[in-house]
Amino acid sequence: MSIRADNLVWKIGSKRVIDGISFAAQPGKMLGLLGPNGSGKTSLLRLLAGLRRPQSGQITLDGKDIRHIGRRPIAQRVAFIEQHATTTSNLQVLDVVKLGRFPHRSMFTGWSPADDAAVRDALERTGMTAKRHDRWQSLSGGEKQRTQLARALAQSPKELILDEPTNHLDVHHQISLMRLVSSLPVTSIIALHDLNHAAMFCDRLIVMQTGKIVASGVPEEVLTQDLLRDVFSVDARVETSPHHPRPHIYFAR
Repeated sequence: MSIRADNLVWKIGSKRVIDGISFAAQPGKMLGLLGPNGSGKTSLLRLLAGLRRPQSGQITLDGKDIRHIGRRPIAQRVAFIEQHATTTSNLQVLDVVKLGRFPHRSMFTGWSPADDAAVRDALERTGMTAKRHDRWQSLSGGEKQRTQLARALAQSPKELILDEPTNHLDVHHQISLMRLVSSLPVTSIIALHDLNHAAMFCDRLIVMQTGKIVASGVPEEVLTQDLLRDVFSVDARVETSPHHPRPHIYFAR
């Protein structure tokens, strides 16, 4: 069943940032979260990750309300990658990735071969093996983002929540990251700005506007010319890509 949201409401003062949102993420699939700035995407992701509590409504993991699940069990299965990873420390990449194993360990357990294998695999998947001894402050923005993804993968999550993870990456690493996330055997919920990346890689899409869901479904159903005009204020033509069976958006000059 994975993650489900039922009638979520989250407010800042009297303003409803998240206004009655309900949906269910399909297990093992990638759900793309789209919407203009200020539509509530980041706030929704933080609610799903258990970092904020809604004023009303509920979020469930496999049918169980996350308010009745401890922080540690949630951290053992849900990994969250924020849009801007910042730290004042100057750890090595390897040490940052090792932090992903923290929810699976206790003060009475030592570092295990399973921990080593999870960290090694995460570094390899994200292309950060050669950088494993580099210091955090020496990394580019894209390298920091890939290190954060490696930390999340070392966590061995069942659900992966990502807030615009391609923002600081060059085109090659944007596509590589999207391919990687779409190939993982996890349920992923990913906020994106690039509509063509969403169309190409996401199994289903949710479009938000002013804290509400205004469209949801497969990319072919959601990404229409009318929606692009009404929600994103752009004129565009939507056609099936000549290179893959998904929609491609051609923006008007």
